[in-house]
Amino acid sequence: MIKLDHHEATRRSALQIMRLTAAIARYGDWFVAQCLGVDVASQGTSLEEARDNLAEARALYLILEDEDVQVGECPVIVPIGLAV
Repeated sequence: MIKLDHHEATRRSALQIMRLTAAIARYGDWFVAQCLGVDVASQGTSLEEARDNLAEARALYLILEDEDVQVGECPVIVPIGLAV
């Protein structure tokens, strides 16, 4: 669990709520949720659980972003062809 000092907790509580959009799709027994504004995804056994797990993952991602923590290298983005 990440603990915030009093100053950081006060600063965060004064911030406005960030509204983002999520796409949630069912894959078999799982609901997969992806935040469209931030590159974060999660899953759950119900739509509500997937949404709640995504909100938690997004919050942790934004905390790490504020801390300037390196989470990994940037991916290489390449086009692909797909025969249909």
